[in-house]
Amino acid sequence: MYYYIKGEKVLTGDGFVVIDAGGVGYKIATSLSSISSLSDKSGVVTMYVQLIVREDSQELVGFTTNEELSMYKHLTSVSGVGPKAAIAILSTSTPAEVALAVMTDDVKTITRASGVGPKLAKRVILELRDKLKNEDILPSEISVADISAPLSDSLTEAAAALTVLGYSASDAKAAVSKLDANMSVEDLVREALKLLM
Repeated sequence: MYYYIKGEKVLTGDGFVVIDAGGVGYKIATSLSSISSLSDKSGVVTMYVQLIVREDSQELVGFTTNEELSMYKHLTSVSGVGPKAAIAILSTSTPAEVALAVMTDDVKTITRASGVGPKLAKRVILELRDKLKNEDILPSEISVADISAPLSDSLTEAAAALTVLGYSASDAKAAVSKLDANMSVEDLVREALKLLM
C-alpha cells in the first residue's frame, strides 16, 4: 500500500522513528542502523516502508534504504522470522552482510541479533540461499561465484585462523578469497588482516 513516507523527522526512540508527513505523525518501527543514519539528519527524510496488518493492529516498518527494506521482506518470508526478528537481524548487520552470511553458511553473524538462535539462523540460511543468489545485494567486489567456489587448503587454513581471531566465517572467506592461493598460510593471514582492517 505504501512505498515510502517523506517528511520531517520529529522523534527517534528505541526501535522507531516518527515522521511528520502532511501534518500526520507516522510511527515507523526500524533498525538501529536506520536510526543512526537518521540521527545526524534534520529536515525532510525518506523512509521506505511496509504496512503490517494484524487482526488487532496495524504497524509501519521502514528503513532509510530500499536495500534494507528488500532484505527485511526476504527475512520475513522465512518461516519463524517475524518483523521483530528481521529488524533485529538488520540492526546488527547490513543487507550485504546478511547476504554474505547466507551464502557462506555463517550462522554466527545471524545469531548476533537479539532473539535469533542457531536453529532459526540455519533456517534463514537454508530458505534464503537460492533467493539471494539472483539478487544484486552483495558488494561489487564480491561475487556469488567467489563465495560458492571451494577454497584451496591454504586458503581454508587461513580462513580458519581468522575465525579463531574473532572474525566471522563469511568475512574471513571473503578476505582470503581475494588473495593468491600459492602464498603461505602465515602470509595469507597477514594480508587478509590488512584487508579486514
